[in-house]
Amino acid sequence: MIRVVFNQKGGVGKSSIAVNLAAISAHNGLKTLVVDLDPQCNSTHYLLGDDSNLPDSDMRDFFEQTLAFQLKPHPVSNYVHPTPFENLWLIPSNPDLTDLQSKLESKHKIYKLRDALQELRESYDVIYIDTPPAFNFFTLSALAGAERCLIPFDCDEFARQALYSLLNNIEETRADHNAALTVEGIVVNQFQPRASLPQRMVAELEAETVPVMRSRISSSVKMKESHNEARPLIHLAPAHKLTQEFIALYNELHGGKRAD
Repeated sequence: MIRVVFNQKGGVGKSSIAVNLAAISAHNGLKTLVVDLDPQCNSTHYLLGDDSNLPDSDMRDFFEQTLAFQLKPHPVSNYVHPTPFENLWLIPSNPDLTDLQSKLESKHKIYKLRDALQELRESYDVIYIDTPPAFNFFTLSALAGAERCLIPFDCDEFARQALYSLLNNIEETRADHNAALTVEGIVVNQFQPRASLPQRMVAELEAETVPVMRSRISSSVKMKESHNEARPLIHLAPAHKLTQEFIALYNELHGGKRAD
């Protein structure tokens, strides 16, 4: 299963959601891969720590290879690296990834990631793709190669306005590039259950038949601690309320299968 986590708005928790769901998947014994397509490298640093731990091959090298014809290109597995966590692997991002975008667009390399993902799925049970907060070449590549799309939403009026544009973009991508793509659900992140605005906004979305996930992810300083220590919540604080919310979301996504 190949799942992309995407929202055109920044700061909605894409990397946190992608990494923590992937970590739970790996904790459950599934061979799990995270593909970091965001030049901000948040998922990469979340899993590997500071720059001293970063490997010497990453998504930039993968895309650079697609721009140069080679009789025997390196297999995509060359760009996959282990993380400190069992069953969890990563293709890191690179801040210089943005510099390649115009070249990749001009040479119509939109399906190169899709082809790589099809090769990788033979070796992994689950693949999570973290994307930039923009509808650009890299995001479109991810949507063209994924089966499911998960959309973080932070109960902000601007985020709600952008949500409809995002859903239209995904629908257009499905029509033009990937008929198998489905919107799996909208994840309400940084939820404040006692505040009236988030409750009203979620209720309105549900009334409009937007596919909102039942599980909510609360706002918590524990997430910042998790980022700072480069340890997903399932490893940092398995009994914490926030961790249990991610487990509930994972179980909902996987049809009630429990994560211990």
